[in-house]
Amino acid sequence: MTRAPRGPLLLACALGAEQWALRRAGRTADVRLLRTGMGARRAGRSVSGILPPGAHAPRAFLYAGFGAAVGPGIGSGDIVVATEVRDTLGEPVELPGCGELAAALTRSGLTVHRGPLYTADRIVRGDQRSALHADGVLCVDMETAAALRPLPPDVPAAAVRVIVDTPEQELLRPGTLVHGLRAWRVLRAAAPVLAAWQP
Repeated sequence: MTRAPRGPLLLACALGAEQWALRRAGRTADVRLLRTGMGARRAGRSVSGILPPGAHAPRAFLYAGFGAAVGPGIGSGDIVVATEVRDTLGEPVELPGCGELAAALTRSGLTVHRGPLYTADRIVRGDQRSALHADGVLCVDMETAAALRPLPPDVPAAAVRVIVDTPEQELLRPGTLVHGLRAWRVLRAAAPVLAAWQP
């Protein structure tokens, strides 16, 4: 049985700053860079819109960008490669292809952690971070779970988040700008590795 033709890797992110950091990956012929906008609704709608019925499915899908750590041991500028993605709307989505991607990022000199990612509907603070950490979650974002739902079931997927804020240094506090710049530089450094991902 002949496999249907596949399109390029679909590399998605939410924010303009993330898109800028990933722009080198987007210059690769086998990569299509998509900025979805922030939040679950926009992310789901953007991915659905780029995968109309009858179109070639991408060879793989990778959502990348910034995230928040929910427990100790993960600092700003560290990378979390998701082993699964959770939210309140459905069952966890396993991401079995993450191992080699994590290894490739580690070989490039970056600090990498592997574990569950949680997609929240708002910025997570204080006690909610602690509860997620107790449930085994490493990192929080606001888009990935929704972006995965429109994908055809046979498209390999991965999620990579570079940590900006931590429980000790939450958003909108002194130091956020410095941590954000650090995370941006790490995401830029990771871009060629993400573009080369072959699940």
